[in-house]
Amino acid sequence: MPSGNVDFPSCLSNLGISLRCRYEQTAELSDISEAIALQRKAAELVPPDHAHLCTRLNQLGISLTHLFKRTGEPSDIAEAIAAHQKSVKLTPSGHADLPTNLSNLGNSLLSSFEKTGDLSELADAITAHQRAVDLTPPGHAELPGWLNNLGLSILSRSKQTGKLSDITEAIATLQRAVSLSPPGDFCLFAYLDNLGMTFLHRFERTEDLSDSVEAIDAYQRAVDLTPPGHADLPSRLNSLGIAWRTRFEQSGNLSDIAEAIALQQKARAVDLTPPDHADLPTLLSNLGGSFLCRFKRLGEWSDLTEAVAAQQRALDLTPQGRADLPSKLNNLGLTLRCRFERTREASDIAEAITTLQRAVELTPSGHADLPTHLSNLGSSLFSGYEQTDELSELEEAISTHQRAVDLTPLGDADLPFRLSNLGFSSRRRFQRTGNLSEIAEAIEAHQSAIDITPPGHAGLSTHYSSLGNSLWHRFSKTSSPDDLNQAIAHFKLAANCAIGPPSDKFDAARLWALLLYIHFPASPDILIAFETAVRLVSVLAGMEMTVQHRHTMLRNISAFSLQAAGAACSFRRPDKAIEWLELGRCLVWHQLKDLRTPLDDLRACNPALAQRVSEISGALENASSRTGRSRTGTPASASEETSAEEEARSHVLLAQEWDTVLDIVRSTPDFADFLQTQPYSKLLPYLPASGHIVVINIDEDRCDALVLIAGRDEPLHIALPDFSLERAEKLRKSMTAYLGSSGLRTEAVIEQDEERGIVLDGSRQGKVLRNVLATLWKKVVKPILEALEFSSEGEDVEELPRIWWCPTGPLAFLPLHAAGIYEDRDSDTIFDYAVSSYTPTVASLTDRIKNTRVMAHETSGLFMVSQPNTPHLPSIPATTDEVQAIQAQLMSCGVRELMLEGKAATVELGLEGMENYTSVHFACHATQDRDKPLQSGFHFHDGRLSLSTIIKKDLKNGDLAFLSACQTSTGEETLSEEAVHLAAGMLAAGYRGVVATMWSIGDKYGPEVASNFYKYLLDRGGPGIDGSGASYALHHAIGKLRRRLDNSERSLRTWVPYVHFGL
Repeated sequence: MPSGNVDFPSCLSNLGISLRCRYEQTAELSDISEAIALQRKAAELVPPDHAHLCTRLNQLGISLTHLFKRTGEPSDIAEAIAAHQKSVKLTPSGHADLPTNLSNLGNSLLSSFEKTGDLSELADAITAHQRAVDLTPPGHAELPGWLNNLGLSILSRSKQTGKLSDITEAIATLQRAVSLSPPGDFCLFAYLDNLGMTFLHRFERTEDLSDSVEAIDAYQRAVDLTPPGHADLPSRLNSLGIAWRTRFEQSGNLSDIAEAIALQQKARAVDLTPPDHADLPTLLSNLGGSFLCRFKRLGEWSDLTEAVAAQQRALDLTPQGRADLPSKLNNLGLTLRCRFERTREASDIAEAITTLQRAVELTPSGHADLPTHLSNLGSSLFSGYEQTDELSELEEAISTHQRAVDLTPLGDADLPFRLSNLGFSSRRRFQRTGNLSEIAEAIEAHQSAIDITPPGHAGLSTHYSSLGNSLWHRFSKTSSPDDLNQAIAHFKLAANCAIGPPSDKFDAARLWALLLYIHFPASPDILIAFETAVRLVSVLAGMEMTVQHRHTMLRNISAFSLQAAGAACSFRRPDKAIEWLELGRCLVWHQLKDLRTPLDDLRACNPALAQRVSEISGALENASSRTGRSRTGTPASASEETSAEEEARSHVLLAQEWDTVLDIVRSTPDFADFLQTQPYSKLLPYLPASGHIVVINIDEDRCDALVLIAGRDEPLHIALPDFSLERAEKLRKSMTAYLGSSGLRTEAVIEQDEERGIVLDGSRQGKVLRNVLATLWKKVVKPILEALEFSSEGEDVEELPRIWWCPTGPLAFLPLHAAGIYEDRDSDTIFDYAVSSYTPTVASLTDRIKNTRVMAHETSGLFMVSQPNTPHLPSIPATTDEVQAIQAQLMSCGVRELMLEGKAATVELGLEGMENYTSVHFACHATQDRDKPLQSGFHFHDGRLSLSTIIKKDLKNGDLAFLSACQTSTGEETLSEEAVHLAAGMLAAGYRGVVATMWSIGDKYGPEVASNFYKYLLDRGGPGIDGSGASYALHHAIGKLRRRLDNSERSLRTWVPYVHFGL
């Protein structure tokens, strides 16, 4: 078209608009630059008095504002504002375009304000938007849009002034925009999004859950208004998911993040989002962010795997040159750094740093996301420093964090965390250089983070703890009492925050307790601090997790209760020591026990409530037994991932419903203590009258025996000054090496008449076992017996008192029941003083006494399994003789029995037999799975009967389990306080007592021990098998074997592994 044509300016302007539209899709800078050039020329070609000049200037101003948002160049926004101002000035009063031109002027002024912070520009923006609204008659189609823009401007003012009244006004304005939008208005969804965003902003300020509800409601309305199959449905589901995630970040409520992930997974499902859809990268990225958010709370590996996969795919689908490419790079880099923190793989942190550096390079100066990208880069550089110990990396991390802080405006919700990251890096430099100015900078940064964090915020506990750590580190250099006192005070504040990451609160409580214990050993706050920390252990491994994941969480923290108990002993509070050991040890077994608590009393009072408790507990137990995604394996399909996420979400909701129903029960008269942690006094009425429970606590500072005696108001405290954690650990390692070198912890090819499932090398291995037993006798067991005034004069087994050993730490792997001096002439052993049993916890005994069960007569009897030739495992032929001999004894006494052998002994029939018989005898191979303790189990013909399967059974008629297999009472060393072994699992499944082994037992003597054991029980008279005499029966059977063997290492290791658990 010739340049002189009258329509030429219009064509130039329209072409400019088209180029601008393409820029909005591609972020190609040349498009917006060319659009501006064309629109400038179009405006220049229009005479000053032409009616279209105001329209041309308006379009030029819009394009210049887009360019400014990209480049941050002040001259661009200045020109945009000037164009819009001239456009408004040229638009006649009363002209239909005046509100539109005013609104666009307001938009450009708001953009300039966001760069300059000039409050006069913000005021002018609000004035322009307000005029646009005022000039628009009621019912006008554009009025909701002008109200929307006005609401956003007022929201910006609220971020500057901090006035809640501004947020409230913004909400009211946006609500009006929504209410005036007719059904089907294509802009309604944007208005609802902005309304939701504004409610969320107020929620972040006030933490009023009603605002969160309103925000989610706004997003939910947008979703509900979107018909199935609509192209925008995934993005709206995504926005709703972000709202739930935001609430989780404030509340820490796991159901919120579960809802977020469920929505975002649905949002990215193949049937909703085409693979080539432009929004798919954003949806994937947000989903990955939610998975990462939950990973940081729970530490579940599958969440991190999902997060990395989602962020990587989001990046792969984002074309080069897209405006959101830097954010995708940032999100992937952040996720890779988190994976490095778990795996410590150097390749992960190297890739994270490279990815984040690229994100920073591609982010324009002045862009709102730049501080976020810098902060994440700084954290990755810090992690890289921890890997390489290169000071230059630490210096770069600090400078990067400082730049992120400098670019973050005051009032930004992320500023406290950026200050905290800066403080943490500065503290680490102090640790490297010892320069006090650097720790002062760290303390200042942490204090600033606290000062600008609103009360009740979920991040406050982390900031308190970080400041406490920095003050503590400065104290270590200066010995300043004020620094120590302030450190303790801030750890206390962190530990007592109502909400916050449980791991941070636990760490703070632990340091609060330990610093008091070390520096103020007489402080009464020590007991308060330890109790706070111990109670947080159960929060860290809550019911919303699978059992497997709870064990993962407990590997490094459950031993803390031993430290707490040691402190209680120092304060001469043995009762408190028992309470804390009960609270912090065997947590998973306690949780399972709670789910199976008898409800007879509650049912008599409130049948409907009892039924609800029963239903929720059953569902929660089933949910807990599900398995999470492992590190390896084939990727799951989208439908499988969604199904797994729905299961996880349902699990979280069940855990919350469980807490709710417990509150309801406890509000019922006479049920205030229902499933509450019991003080020591509540245990007293249910202590066994036939013997003593001896809890042995072993800590770095001390070792103590706490003896619970029926009729005594508090535990008898027996200090064991000659024993220590170091010595116990040496004994454990010595035993582990000894058993390993003897083949007693392996399942290799066997000698037929030697060990069940193992080969012995024939060597005597010195006197390792005898030395271990002698040390345990001299340093632990004999001092306890002397304090109890036990004597060795009784010869009849029935006359001996009982001891239930409840050892902790490394002692849980040592044979206390066999402690003694084994010399041919001068032997002195525990066998001469008492009949020994073990118990994982005190409560596992007292609960059984409290809730005595009457066995159903029709299930009385013994179910036996013999598995001499298990597929793919060594043959153990003596199991046939063992079980057949037992069967003959039972038949001669008319005792009900069932034996399965070889191919007939399947997992399914094994479970059926356990349900139909009060007692069981398993003569087979067994396996302890170190990586997945609940997959430990017994080898039947068609597979493994796992511990996880067994504990699903609530065997109400369970009496006695004899586990004639190897290592059935040996737990996982890193879970010593959780007693994750087959014997404890059988107790949890419902058996009153269990005979088990600490290591492999011999084919040569195993049948003899079993035969004498059952003969003793049957000779006691009475119908059937009575497991109440099992400990005496085992003592009798082992005594008979000992009398015909010598005291050599070989002889000792044939009978020492036999142990009894339970009543």
